[in-house]
Amino acid sequence: MMRVAVTGIGLVTPLGHSTREVFESACAGRSAIRPFVGAATARLRSPLAATVQFDAAEHFDVQQQRLLDRVTQFAVVAARRAIADSCGALTSLNRDRVGVFLGTGMAGIASMDDGYRTLYADASDRIKPTLILQGMHNAAAAWIGIENRLTGPNLTYSTACSSSGVAIGEAWLRVASGAVDLAVAGGSEAPLALGSMKAWEAMHTLASSDVAAPSASCKPFSKNRSGMVLGEGAAIVLLEPMDAALARNATIHGELIGYGLTTDSSHIARPSAQGQASAMRAALQSAGITADEVDSINAHGTGTLANDVAETSAIRSVFGDRAGVIPVSATKAIHGHLLGAAGAIECVLALLAMRHRIALPTMHLEQSDPECDLDYVAKVARPGAAGNVMLSNSFAFGGTNAVLVLRSSQ
Repeated sequence: MMRVAVTGIGLVTPLGHSTREVFESACAGRSAIRPFVGAATARLRSPLAATVQFDAAEHFDVQQQRLLDRVTQFAVVAARRAIADSCGALTSLNRDRVGVFLGTGMAGIASMDDGYRTLYADASDRIKPTLILQGMHNAAAAWIGIENRLTGPNLTYSTACSSSGVAIGEAWLRVASGAVDLAVAGGSEAPLALGSMKAWEAMHTLASSDVAAPSASCKPFSKNRSGMVLGEGAAIVLLEPMDAALARNATIHGELIGYGLTTDSSHIARPSAQGQASAMRAALQSAGITADEVDSINAHGTGTLANDVAETSAIRSVFGDRAGVIPVSATKAIHGHLLGAAGAIECVLALLAMRHRIALPTMHLEQSDPECDLDYVAKVARPGAAGNVMLSNSFAFGGTNAVLVLRSSQ
């Protein structure tokens, strides 16, 4: 297995569009969660979301705008930015040996929602002929391949909230084994449609609005947490063999050194501490390191009652006596839960945290929960605490647990 470098990062997120903007917002704990304004507002109990400032007309012509759902637009723009950031990774490669590996949980849900509104609410049969092409799960990955003429493997992973963690991990396996020479990997999600938001609301997993401060409504690991807040966006990384990256003097954002993948196989919506712990152990084994070598963790940290307790228990199970002194960051407090794209943006934030030697804060943690008793870097970033090796956790409905092991390039 070859060493694998991250040589390109592309972002379209609620926190911003450049690595600098996103990381500065995360360091400062500036929340992108806001009262949601849209057609769904009046029908939501707690209209909150982390939205992206995005004008499709700046990136696509009129025909493309009609053909590409918002989720695909995010993914294509993030991929453009990652490829540009790599400073020539694609230039001399055989594009048969470049793959696209993308995660999404809900794909083109907004387009499908519009189609169902036409069919049922308007009682019309005038369905867009492009609806399937807009809504299908593999549309975003396919368009990245088409735009860049990438003829290697093109795969879409849909494992709910771990989708992009899985996509990046599976891409790492292909690059490390020599199956591909370069991977475009990450995730995209645009779930802020009425049908989607009402469905999530019906599960009682969404946070109640903090009346005093709506932007602080997501409170991972806090005793007064009430749930997650939906977000949208995309994050893409380019993965290539370390030797190839060094040979072309590429900027190396960090290294992906391991990947753990397990399935709970117990309950489709209830997190399993045992399954999460197994994924972390599998990731450590894959990386060839021990638990003692992990310096920090980017938690899944959704802000739901069940997940935060389960993840805390899983971390304690894996790290034993050290668990209480490992900095644990939960960034969904400020960028929301990007569902199938969450693992990708958190992977990027983990890489940036190590690069800048700063453990990111877990915001809005005002009340200590006896069942969540780790060091969550509460409210204030901690310089010098990120270390050189970090885990990035992604867990999901359906029970698919994905953990990435990242190492600093410094």
